[in-house]
Amino acid sequence: MRIVLVGPPGAGKGTQATRLAEKLSIPHISTGDLFRANISRQTELGKLAKSYMDAGNLVPDEVTIAMAKDRMEQPDAEAGFLLDGFPRNVSQAEALDELLETEGITLDAVLDLEAPEAEVVKRIAGRRICRKDSSHVFHVTYSKPAKEGVCDVCGGELYQRDDDSEETVRTRLEVYHTQTEPIIDYYKAQGLVVTIGAMGPVEEVTGRALEALKQDQ
Repeated sequence: MRIVLVGPPGAGKGTQATRLAEKLSIPHISTGDLFRANISRQTELGKLAKSYMDAGNLVPDEVTIAMAKDRMEQPDAEAGFLLDGFPRNVSQAEALDELLETEGITLDAVLDLEAPEAEVVKRIAGRRICRKDSSHVFHVTYSKPAKEGVCDVCGGELYQRDDDSEETVRTRLEVYHTQTEPIIDYYKAQGLVVTIGAMGPVEEVTGRALEALKQDQ
């Protein structure tokens, strides 16, 4: 199965992408992971991407597309894949269509995770990370630490990342609405969009997504 996963920041895309890929036995292809892997391996694409990032510029679409193409051509992606974070705009979606067409394959579905904007802001802005171990994550509403500002696991200080501030979250949402959201209409025209609510326990959202994808077949 070949799936594109879309949704606003804070909708739980990363968590759902990992769970769905495992349930469907297909690789989870994340643009963030692609960048990190190519940069750490010092591939030509990685060096090119790093040159833009070091200069504080966005990585051009053609570099992102080339990385995605290389990853989708790996043996483990022959039976399908789940794309997370790509395509990010309509031009990338058009390039993906062209790429898949040359390979003689098509997308099966575009899974759109919906979440109210107020809830997205609350989810992200309330997140607190442990300074000692960033894998220890708490939330001021949903998973409070026993002692405010202190990690339950290791006693480290809990802090709010700069990109988790409410102002930054709203900026990220605006970027999503103007750049990424239009791909939903693009794919709706192809009859590929499957929309589910992203609210509720993680397991419930995963089950909802699997059921919706099954019905879409």
